[in-house]
Amino acid sequence: MKKILIVIANYYENISSSLLKSAESNLSNFSLKIIKVPGVFEIPVTISKNIKKYDAFIALGCVIKGETPHFDFISTSSTQALMNLSVNSKKPIGNGIITCLNMKQAKARSKKGKEAAKAVISVLLQ
Repeated sequence: MKKILIVIANYYENISSSLLKSAESNLSNFSLKIIKVPGVFEIPVTISKNIKKYDAFIALGCVIKGETPHFDFISTSSTQALMNLSVNSKKPIGNGIITCLNMKQAKARSKKGKEAAKAVISVLLQ
């Protein structure tokens, strides 16, 4: 049975819970472990520390734009780090980190974990 690690940022706990629930709905045929981290920035290093232990990974979390450029830095650096990890390890990493302008958008997109799970499964089973 293939092992998948889900790393989820808890900063917006209600959004994260919804992302996780939607991701898990597609993963009943896999062995899952979930690690919670404080924010999106901690997801890539957590995956990196576990890269040899799992067949695939799903990153879940939410970044909401504020009044400073912090949103841009976190979104860009996290996405790039996940891509680099995936390509270098040759293991799929589903990016279920949603980037939103406000909480209303985040709530509307909080089911996107399912899409990240489908992407991982697609690559994992190639």
